[in-house]
Amino acid sequence: MNEKSFIKSRLALKQMTMKELAGIMTEISGKKYTRDSLNGKFYRGTLSINEMHLIAKILDFSIDYKIL
Repeated sequence: MNEKSFIKSRLALKQMTMKELAGIMTEISGKKYTRDSLNGKFYRGTLSINEMHLIAKILDFSIDYKIL
């Protein structure tokens, strides 16, 4: 499962839209996010680690790092 699919499934569980997620991200970070800008980041693969941590905080999941 890729990041976008995972986040979309978490959004569905929270009964939240991508637009609502973008709005909350904007409120918390002070940086402007839109549904289209988030979709573009997923499509281009340019979502930053900080942005992913912010999304994890909003959608109540954690990110674990593992050394291989």
